Amino acid sequence: WYQRRVRGVLNYYTNYYYKSNLRMSSAQGQAPPAPQSPFSGLPGQGTSLSGTSLIVVIVVSALLMQFSLHKVDEGNIAVYYRGGALLQSTAYPGYHFMLPFITTFKSVQVTTQTDEVTDIPCGTSGGVMIYFDRIEVVNMLRSDAVLNVVRNFTAEYDKPLIFDKVHHEVNQFCSTQNLHSVYIDLFDQIDENLKIALQKDLTVVAPGLDIVGVRVTKPKIPEAIRRNYELMEAERTKLLIATEKQKVVEKEAETERKRAIIEANKQAEVANITFSQKIMEKDSLKKMSEIEDTTNLARQKVPADAEFYAAKMSAASNSLKLTPEYLELMKYQSIMTNVKMYFGPSIPSYLADNVKPNEHIHRTP
Repeated sequence: WYQRRVRGVLNYYTNYYYKSNLRMSSAQGQAPPAPQSPFSGLPGQGTSLSGTSLIVVIVVSALLMQFSLHKVDEGNIAVYYRGGALLQSTAYPGYHFMLPFITTFKSVQVTTQTDEVTDIPCGTSGGVMIYFDRIEVVNMLRSDAVLNVVRNFTAEYDKPLIFDKVHHEVNQFCSTQNLHSVYIDLFDQIDENLKIALQKDLTVVAPGLDIVGVRVTKPKIPEAIRRNYELMEAERTKLLIATEKQKVVEKEAETERKRAIIEANKQAEVANITFSQKIMEKDSLKKMSEIEDTTNLARQKVPADAEFYAAKMSAASNSLKLTPEYLELMKYQSIMTNVKMYFGPSIPSYLADNVKPNEHIHRTP
């Protein structure tokens, strides 16, 4: 296998050597030379080698293999230089050949990578110097933009485009803000603002290089100022605790008030229901009494109406019957009913003893 590999490398350089001579002969107007390997006498060229020559060939072939065969890792793209000039060809992950000692290559990462920018000075508008320990910039270079970015900014493109740009943007931000704004008020906005600023510039000068995210650590400030901030934070914490306690007390009072309202509403509803029940009972009793009165009235009205009708009819009958002649008759009948007749020889003495003073005495002749 090793001999086959060596012969393949030798054939590659033989063809390259022949094509170079052919171009030189064509340029000079001479007949092209017959194909001849610069490694005449090596295996595969029709002659045999001694042991020493074979060792030399193997060593030379191993050196050529060492400097011509190269590997590109996954997530990278290889760019090639010849004589310091960037070539137009690129190579994707895998094993590839190149001319040794003439062509060189560099791997450029095209997957997400994180650049850490450390120890970044920041001078505020008030003249206080603070330092950001670390700012992490997550970025990714697209594979179709590798040649343009490397041509304009070299394979170490992140130095001018990421590291230097972060220093510039941070100092520009700090120069317009005071210490309290940078350290407290606007700290949560630094990462997003820095990402927007970096991406805006990269879209113009290096299209294809995208900023995925930015992470900013808390800056270092002078010790005396830091202690003041710690005391202020401790007082703010006490205030927050007191405020939370007040909220708890207010919440408990509110809960108790709502509980009392609910209880009062419940009692009012119960009383309202009880009162409604009593009213319904009274209404029922009233309706029952009205029904009984109506029944009694109807029961007594029938005989009263009958009696009234009888009296009415009797009156009507009497009005027809009581004529003057009838009344005269009835008078005499009444008189006859009340008249007592006495017979005998001692009538006056008897009447004087037995007849009452108011009794009417009718004498018959």
